Amino acid sequence: MSRLLTHLSPLAPDDSGACGVFYELGGITVICDAGGCAGNVCGFDEPRWHEKSSALFSAGLRDMDAILGRDELLIRKLAKITEQIPAAFTAIVGTPVPAVIATDYQALRRMAEKKTGIPCITVETDGTRGYDFGEMLSYSRLFRTFAAERYPVKEGKCGVIGATPLNTGLTRADSIIDAVRAQEYEQVVCFGLDSGLDEIRRASECAHLLVISPSGLKAAEYLHEAFGTPYSVGFPVLPEDVTERARALSGKRVLIVHQQFAANALRNIITNCETACGTWFMHDPRYESGQAYQFRDEKSFREAAENMDVVIADPMLRRAVPHFRGEWIDFPHYAVSGSAKW
Repeated sequence: MSRLLTHLSPLAPDDSGACGVFYELGGITVICDAGGCAGNVCGFDEPRWHEKSSALFSAGLRDMDAILGRDELLIRKLAKITEQIPAAFTAIVGTPVPAVIATDYQALRRMAEKKTGIPCITVETDGTRGYDFGEMLSYSRLFRTFAAERYPVKEGKCGVIGATPLNTGLTRADSIIDAVRAQEYEQVVCFGLDSGLDEIRRASECAHLLVISPSGLKAAEYLHEAFGTPYSVGFPVLPEDVTERARALSGKRVLIVHQQFAANALRNIITNCETACGTWFMHDPRYESGQAYQFRDEKSFREAAENMDVVIADPMLRRAVPHFRGEWIDFPHYAVSGSAKW
């Protein structure tokens, strides 16, 4: 029971992260559920739902469909959709239901491709892990499936991996593109945000890759291995009000909580403070240069926060530390609170 949340709302799960990666790429995404998980994605974890259209469906599994594992029924439904909606690929995203009945995703992929004649990507999410795990699987499968051809490198072109609303709170790529261009890149593409599948296919054109969340690392490593594309990590779109208050801190013990690369980027601009970073999500020790926490439960977060003078984190997390009397600076994380009000 140590990981039970008593003060916090559930964090965005892996199936939501997977759907977010596919959202703008022109495919048909099917959430393999009875309807509840799809409602969670569309209602809470995908802010683009109110701005940009996407072919996102629930499999609508009934009790007996789930119990008996009627894969043929799912594939027939998917094939009918492809007859009505042109799509470059299909994606089947897992939830707790197929995880419990041990669905064979590779069989589903082969059946779907044979029936529809277009590529199918399956993502073995189960709804129990963080959103970034689902993003990691989806990015990796996408680039391995579609970024197979080597194109001439365009000097001055940078590709950004990890630019999803759950990581950044942004539904448009403009601010990220402007920030990266300021680093002397002439052309910037945010894979999956204001860009389509063709940019995935032409990923080898990039002279450099910027990974802004740990969920994009495996895809960047693949592109480096396949095409020699160099990559770096960073987070170029920190909110101005947060950075202004953070720069003014001095002589404080500070805890920054967000996804790892965002927290690291904010720590890099704070001077004259004892600063630690924490995250509820993926943490790669290769990219940590100071004190760091990976929170597994409210207790571990509370113990870390109550030893600090300042906490910079999503306002939702304040519920978990009712006795904290230090300074709190709001640093929203959409995957935590479903809010990105910077």
